[in-house]
Amino acid sequence: MTDQPVHIRPEIAVLPAYKQGRQAAPDAYKLSSNENPFPPLPGVVEAVQAHTAYNRYPDASALAVRAVLAERFGTTVDEVHVAPGSVAILHELAKATCAPGDEVVYAWRSFEAYPGVVTVAGATSVQVPNRADGGHDLDAMADAVGERTRMVIVCSPNNPTGAVVTGAEFAAFMARVPATVLVVLDEAYAEFVTDPDAVRGPALLERYPNLVVLRTFSKAYGLAGLRVGYALGPAYVLDAVRACAIPLSVTAQGQAAALASLEHEAELLDRVAQLAERRDRIRAGLLEQGWSVPEAQGNFVWLPTGEDTAVAAEAFERAGIIVRAFAPEGIRISIGEHEAVDMLLETARSLVGGRTSAAPTVPLR
Repeated sequence: MTDQPVHIRPEIAVLPAYKQGRQAAPDAYKLSSNENPFPPLPGVVEAVQAHTAYNRYPDASALAVRAVLAERFGTTVDEVHVAPGSVAILHELAKATCAPGDEVVYAWRSFEAYPGVVTVAGATSVQVPNRADGGHDLDAMADAVGERTRMVIVCSPNNPTGAVVTGAEFAAFMARVPATVLVVLDEAYAEFVTDPDAVRGPALLERYPNLVVLRTFSKAYGLAGLRVGYALGPAYVLDAVRACAIPLSVTAQGQAAALASLEHEAELLDRVAQLAERRDRIRAGLLEQGWSVPEAQGNFVWLPTGEDTAVAAEAFERAGIIVRAFAPEGIRISIGEHEAVDMLLETARSLVGGRTSAAPTVPLR
């Protein structure tokens, strides 16, 4: 044995691991991970339980799931890729497009996995601050695209602030991005969007040959524990992604659950509508209390608690609500069980003391 440690890439050695939303005690509400509070859709549990051949490998290409998605979105199966969550596809896209010294442009704050995805690929992050309303500053993002830019990530609705990119904004942005730069439209929360002006990625694939759209079964479909996400885009791009993917990474149980979920569109839309209505009710209540809450189009709301983020998160936890704190910027609160709504609003009201200004400006301690 030698005392010389194994060499670790310096940028990886200092890279913080992805932190999952905190787990909740049995008597608390876990509103920290944007999970769907509803149980699996009808037939999903039965479909998963039917796949008990754990000694056999799953279909490596998830062909059955890709075929259904291709029919749904009007693409070929080669223009669909399935992976263990959309974040896995982000890793694969970054590895397929980037080399050391290349750049990836994305808004910040946005999905907390983006910096790690870029660093692991050996590329450099170019973070562009969001607008004051929590939305992407697409003009500034287009300005940030340079000779070394290989990929741009657009998150709509933006996690964690909740604001969408409109179709008009996205069209203007794409007109400025070179065709050689891959644009990834991350639509993990697309099913919850009620804004008619919001961008819808699948309809734009024929127009933009450098566009890949990400979706997932983790949120609206409630399959977070089975890890199934998918991408829609040009076949040659997704072929490169498949070459970078870990083989056999989507389980047979996950594929069966995805197929069963796709068969129950009516039930899905009903659940999504309930969560969207609950989201809008919570946001309206927070606005009435004096909070400055960005437009919410995902299954979560954003509280800009600033330097008092940690104190506010502790107050919610004492009340039995586990939230996701992003100090020193704000708190993301997932839309969970309807029983949690009053508790959530009561706690939020206590933090601002009934003030009616745009946002709390005094310490919450």
